[in-house]
Amino acid sequence: MKVITMRIQKTSRPAVILLATVVAIITSMVVANATQSITTPNSAFISYSLSAGANSAAITPATNRSVLVMGCCTVNAHQAVGQVSLLHTTPSSFIAWVGLEPPNGAAITSGGSTGTAGTHIVFIDYYHLADIQVASADTIRIHNASAGTLAGNVTLVW
Repeated sequence: MKVITMRIQKTSRPAVILLATVVAIITSMVVANATQSITTPNSAFISYSLSAGANSAAITPATNRSVLVMGCCTVNAHQAVGQVSLLHTTPSSFIAWVGLEPPNGAAITSGGSTGTAGTHIVFIDYYHLADIQVASADTIRIHNASAGTLAGNVTLVW
C-alpha cells in the first residue's frame, strides 16, 4: 500500500506544477487583453463677438466621428448654453445632429442637412437669437439674429 501511495504522490506533484503553470499563463493572457486604451480628446475653442445680423467665419468639424458642440452666450440677460452631438460625414456629404436647446423653451433639437446654409442646429443664448447654423455641407457657423452685439464661445470636442 505504501508503494502505491508514494507513486500517486510523486506523479501528482508534476501534475500540480503543470496545472499551476497553465493557470498562470491563462491569467497573464487575460490581463494582457484587458488593458484599456485611453486617448486624450481633441478640441477647438472659438470665441465670438458678432454685431446684429452677422455670421462668424466657417467652422469645420472633424470628419466621420462624433463631435460634441457646446456653445454659450456671455452677454448679460442673454446668458445661456446649448449643446449638440454632431456628425460631419465624408466631405461635402452631410451634417447630422441631436442635442438640447437653452433653458428658455428648452427642447431637443435634431436634424440633418446636405449643406443648406442657414439651417438651424442649436440656439446658444437665452432668447434664441444666437444660434449655430449649417454654413455648407462641410462647415457650421455662429449667427446673431439680435438687434445688438452678442458674444460668447463655442467648443468642439472629438
